[in-house]
Amino acid sequence: MHPAPFAYKAAHSVEEAIQLLRSHEDSKILAGGHSLIPALKLRLTQPAMLIDISKISSLRGIRRENGKLIIGSATTHREIEKSHLVAEASPLLASLAPQIGDVQVRHRGTFGGSLAHADPAGDWPAAALAVDAELVIAGAHGTRTVHAADFFTGMLTTVIHPDEILTEIRVPGDGTPGIYLKHRNAASGYATVGVAVTASHDHGHIGTVTIAVTGATSVAFRASGAEHALNGHAVSAHLLDEAASHAADGLECLSDIHAPAAYRSQLVKVMVRRALGKLLHA
Repeated sequence: MHPAPFAYKAAHSVEEAIQLLRSHEDSKILAGGHSLIPALKLRLTQPAMLIDISKISSLRGIRRENGKLIIGSATTHREIEKSHLVAEASPLLASLAPQIGDVQVRHRGTFGGSLAHADPAGDWPAAALAVDAELVIAGAHGTRTVHAADFFTGMLTTVIHPDEILTEIRVPGDGTPGIYLKHRNAASGYATVGVAVTASHDHGHIGTVTIAVTGATSVAFRASGAEHALNGHAVSAHLLDEAASHAADGLECLSDIHAPAAYRSQLVKVMVRRALGKLLHA
């Protein structure tokens, strides 16, 4: 199918993009386009205008500032994948980026676009939760900062208002070890279940662990039961088995053409155990 007719404007600054959003209520932001363009072609969305933010230089780039790794929302997956700064400061993000789509997708798709789209099978939402990312959102009345735990409100839904733009993402830049593993859909590469884990440990004892899961439910989530079973304990295979067994506690997993709910629930436990084992060597 072809998209319904729409107007197109290329914004050259965040302020201009916000003004265009306020002036045209039925509009959509276009960054990399890997989520929006297919939806347009299927006429799942029919905005009157697309506002292209891909040329706004202030939305691109990766830097370190005051102990934080700051990534512009229009930074591509490929730029994150190839960044030595990301590899040093946030091993979890470095682990995840190469697993998104193929290299063509990674050259166009953007970090912020993936987070703002909030696809329940998307990869980046799990990482954002696992590192407790701060998301900076700009609007006509200034900027506000939202923690990842409060950013995703449901399937394809976030706290971004219609006249606001996600401008940058801030994550801890302390190099905490992390890993992302996923069971991917063979056709699309999306996560049937994906697991993002960070962990600090010293002399065989676990400090703080974060575990976030995507693909299993309508919105990415932290596996708090598994986290609590690990924090402060000595690393052992038995401990990791026990923690993983709690990873799906209380979940209402999705059931669709790709996997039934019971399969996803079991897969959450399996993927959490694998990720913990690889990261903690047990």
